[in-house]
Amino acid sequence: MEEKNKAAVRSRSADGRAKERVDRVDPYGFERSQDFDYESYEEFMSEYLVVLTRRSIKWSKLLKGKGKVQKNVKLKRYVRKGIPNEHRALIWMAISGAQDKLEKNPGYYQSLVGAQHDPKLMETIRTDLNRTFPDNIHFRKTSNPCLQKALYNVLLAYGLHNPAVGYCQGMNFIAGYLLIITKDEEKSFWLMDALLGKILPVYYSPDMLGLKIDNEVLGELVKMKVPGVWQTMVDHNVMWTLVVSRWFICLYIDILPVETVLRIWDCLFYEGSKILFRVALTLIHHNKALIQEAHSLPDICQIFKQITQGPFVEECHTFIEKIFTEPGSLPMATLTKLRGSCQSRIIAEES
Repeated sequence: MEEKNKAAVRSRSADGRAKERVDRVDPYGFERSQDFDYESYEEFMSEYLVVLTRRSIKWSKLLKGKGKVQKNVKLKRYVRKGIPNEHRALIWMAISGAQDKLEKNPGYYQSLVGAQHDPKLMETIRTDLNRTFPDNIHFRKTSNPCLQKALYNVLLAYGLHNPAVGYCQGMNFIAGYLLIITKDEEKSFWLMDALLGKILPVYYSPDMLGLKIDNEVLGELVKMKVPGVWQTMVDHNVMWTLVVSRWFICLYIDILPVETVLRIWDCLFYEGSKILFRVALTLIHHNKALIQEAHSLPDICQIFKQITQGPFVEECHTFIEKIFTEPGSLPMATLTKLRGSCQSRIIAEES
């Protein structure tokens, strides 16, 4: 009898340790930080799971077992309210045009992976593999399967597919996120092609002109919509590129919580790059009083890190609702016009 009790205690202890290990890793394989607030997370998830369940039922009815969707007002509304994870890869592929490209180019991805590659490109990508999500269990060499090999293949294939871009730092995190969601190399490759080739305006190019332009565009939008913050930035001589470059180049990966980033990407694949501005403007507008209290450049840099943490960004469902209300109207025509004027200014300054 005593042995049975001891065995039961050992079993409970093992269960406790197993639960502790599971709790330290989120559903996407990322290890949680030492100061992770489990209590707030549990409170949020108890409400959010109800939302997810309701959305999942609605999406299942919409899809009716089909692998195709048509872009329309209803679908846009559904995307903004969140794509359940079980449908995410399918919907991203459909709304981005990646599925059409995959179907029109059978065997193309495999041919790229199997082709001869530039040794310099191979070495650059290989160097970045261990730097890609070291806090994610799926990217460790000890994992089975280990996503590093799939990541290497996707980046190498893309480098050959788009030689003008080749490989730039930051692309490894995007490809890594896509692999976590799709669990499929070919789909990740075509989604990357949709992002880098169509949705994002030349962010990943040797001169990163598109990124520089969009940093300046954000500054102009802040000047229009949150003038007090713009004035604070001018007073302390802070360039926008210093505080928001990583937001845009990483598409908020490692900036905002994983679930929030995925909700942003849902909208990004459907509505394009203006979503990146909506997120940035919401973060800035919501925290304008705090930013305007800054007394120095280091102050501003610290505040811009601070505003990407905490309950406001962790409660992803509410946050995504906010990005469509807090910044107000943001027509694509306005962005196009601002991009044109900012590009002219940047080229003139650099020439």
